[in-house]
Amino acid sequence: LSATRGRMRVADSFGGLWQDGARKRKKRLEGAFSTNDRLQSSSRSGAQLFLDAGRLAAALAQVVQLGATDVTAALDFDLGDQRAVEREGTLDAFAFGQIAGLHGEHDALQLKSSVALVVDQDTKEVLFSKNEHAVLPIASITKLMTGLLVSEARLADDEIITITQADVDTEKGSSSRLAVGTELSRGELLHLALMASENRAAHALGRTYPGGLAHFVELMNSRAKTLGMYDPSYVEPTGLSSKNQSSARDLATLVNFAYGDPTLRELSTSTGYQVEVGRRTLQYNNTNRLVKNPAWDIGIQKTGYITEAGQCLVMQAKVAGRKLIMVFLDSAGKLSRIADAERVRHWVESSPLLSRKGSPLAAHIPEALIVAN
Repeated sequence: LSATRGRMRVADSFGGLWQDGARKRKKRLEGAFSTNDRLQSSSRSGAQLFLDAGRLAAALAQVVQLGATDVTAALDFDLGDQRAVEREGTLDAFAFGQIAGLHGEHDALQLKSSVALVVDQDTKEVLFSKNEHAVLPIASITKLMTGLLVSEARLADDEIITITQADVDTEKGSSSRLAVGTELSRGELLHLALMASENRAAHALGRTYPGGLAHFVELMNSRAKTLGMYDPSYVEPTGLSSKNQSSARDLATLVNFAYGDPTLRELSTSTGYQVEVGRRTLQYNNTNRLVKNPAWDIGIQKTGYITEAGQCLVMQAKVAGRKLIMVFLDSAGKLSRIADAERVRHWVESSPLLSRKGSPLAAHIPEALIVAN
């Protein structure tokens, strides 16, 4: 396939390629190439180049590999705006890491995450890395930046904010227990956004920020730059959009800085929280089950998931006497990000080499990439 900036028409019949028992599974490519899914060729972070032709070929290969039934779609690929629009049939989105060919890569710890990074928070030593420069959708990890901006603004926590129709998810059509008209304080919304990943809460926080939602999104991107993050792109405050993207290295920088905010530490690691909505009491729980595990000492954390991002997890935790920052992106399976974190913890606890800078899996991360508090 030749990647040109003009339109390419790829038409084929995939009917009958795959049938799993009585169920027919259909996969779609729409949303796979987001508007700001960028070519990465950066001297500062090492060469990483996702060529249009390679990504297109990988995408088509995934259709054949995973299969589709009753699909006779003709796909139009406009490499100018990097969109894939399906003309016929119904297909579900792939994770971007899958399309980029990251799912086939193996590592020493046999992690299920396509992207992983483990950094000693004090020494800045990289204990483990896997595709740490890859820029992928980050889903609700976005809310960590949302929470940081709200916390830093020192806005009144007790100010009442009303959930409006504008906060309803039109990106993915996700549900929420916060009905339109619900009134909660800013502090309550921040708690729900960070702990339970409540999308309407996060959107309302951005919408009601001084200057409005557009200004808030601008601040998300500018704040990322001031923190020393090079690759992130934010378009909204929830993470529902696959255009919210970053690399593991940049997210490690964000986690390291956010750890210095006591509010973010407390709310993100809270195990449960109740809010009064009218005559009802709503119970929310943390989306990260590790916060309830006595084997873990977690300082700050955030989970995330949309189809394009896979299962994601970032956190700071104390393991074997070391304060570690862990980033896991594009993990396949509901529990795989948790299992990957457990694998890393057991590895660190059982390996005496990790106390030495010359560890076989260690590298050094430039000071500029991890902002010290």
